[in-house]
Formats: sequence, structure tokens, C-alpha cells
Amino acid sequence: MISRRAVLVVPAMVPLAARAEPRWRMLPSTPELPAPEASGVVTSGAAKIWWASYGNGAPVVLLHGGLANSAYWGHQIPPLARTRRVIVMDTRGHGRSTRDAQRYSYGLLARDVVALLDGLNIARADIVGWSDGAIVGIDLAINHRARVGRVFAFAANTDPSGVAPNLDKHPVFGAFIRRCAGEYERLSATPHEYPAFLKAISVMWDTEPHYTRAQLRGITTPLLVADGDHDEAILRRHTEMIAATIPGAGLLLQPNVSHFSMLQDPAQFTADVQRFLEEV
Repeated sequence: MISRRAVLVVPAMVPLAARAEPRWRMLPSTPELPAPEASGVVTSGAAKIWWASYGNGAPVVLLHGGLANSAYWGHQIPPLARTRRVIVMDTRGHGRSTRDAQRYSYGLLARDVVALLDGLNIARADIVGWSDGAIVGIDLAINHRARVGRVFAFAANTDPSGVAPNLDKHPVFGAFIRRCAGEYERLSATPHEYPAFLKAISVMWDTEPHYTRAQLRGITTPLLVADGDHDEAILRRHTEMIAATIPGAGLLLQPNVSHFSMLQDPAQFTADVQRFLEEV
């Protein structure tokens, strides 16, 4: 039996490390993008899409989340490039890529990926997507299935109802939005247009995507639906619905991480990606 006195003194005995913030409540710094072996720009509509390539082997395209840029894959690129050709791209309007007057949509972003594959003479590639990048991976599996091999979809939603309410007020996600403003100013050809860019992306987030259950059931691409067990952005039940609806899809909940798993536990994230890509 624990005495009342024992209960009262427990907090003073907890080591400092045990009282530290859990990693899923932290937003680690954005890693540096490794120096690419090749880089360039492809044109998609009137937008110029920046890309970089690393390593040799079967191609895999890493698609970052909304507001971010390719540097967010800085921890994953070196280990993946040991056995694969790793290609990153800045989504239109993000990072070093430009945008045109077309309204943002996930279908448009998927067509940008196809334009990149065409520009690099790649017939088919695996996709690793995070957040908006994961949604684009799902769009590719629905509408461009001949161009994709396997899709690792981390923190995707297939309908706006899958996003947690008041996300911009969450301390970690709010910090991410503010960080991206500085990164946009540093990388973009239009460094002072972040407010307009954020507004354009927010309209897409509020109104898209809208993939039907029938579309999800029609996916034949090998696909792993993944998320962090403390994702502040995507509702758990929505992630589980996606995995249950896509035929043969796997479901992976990474422990002790949030929407920013690739930063919070890079080793875990990368190992899960490698394991999935190497499945036969």
C-alpha cells in the first residue's frame, strides 16, 4: 500500500530527464539538404519545379508536406541513397519552385510529379510522401497508377474531415507554420509573397481532397498508410479508415512521434520506409 506521504514526495524524486518534453511535442530543426549529385528544373504548365537527385538504383521520389521544402528529407536522403536513386522536388510554389496562376489542387500537384518523371525519363518510381506529399502519392495511385510502384503515405487525409480542428493554434504546428515563413523567404524567387502563398495553400486544405471510397477501393498500387501515434494534424480514425478501405494496404502507427516524425525520430522513420520499399 502506498502512503499519502509517499505519493506527495514522488514528484521531487523524478529525474530531470523524465520530466523533459516528449519528442512528439517538439519540432526539431530542419536538416540541411545534402549537396545533390544532380539538380535542375522541369516545367509544368508555367511553373518551374526544382528537383535534386542522389545515388543510383531504382528511383524513389520523396514528396514533402505543405509549406515545407525538400530539406525536410535531409535525414532520409543519405541512407536511402545507398541503394536507391533518391529524387526530391520542391512542390510548386514551395522552396525553389515557382507557381503560376492555377488554383492549387492535389491533382495539379500530382501532374507536377508526372512532369518531373517525364523530364527525367523515368517511367515508374516509388513514392514516399509526407502530409500533402502523401495525399499526392494517393492521387498518383488513383490517377497515374502506371507511373508509380509502391507508395509510403505518411499523415495523409483523403477528405478535409480527416484534419483535426483548429490546427493552426496547436503549438507545434503553429511553430512549423512560422518556421516555414522564414524558409520561404530564404529560398523562394518571390520571398515576400508568403502570406499570399499561405492563403492559396489554405484554400486547398479547406476544400480538398475528396477521394471517394470507390476510388480508394480501386487502388491496386502497394501502399502503406503510416502516421505518428501522436499526430496533431490527422485524426486517428481517418488514418485507420484509409488503410481499411484501400485493398491490401498496410497500417503503421509509429510510436512516440507526431506529424513531424521524419524530424523527431529519423532513424525509425527511415527504417520503416526502407522496410516497405524492399518488400517483395
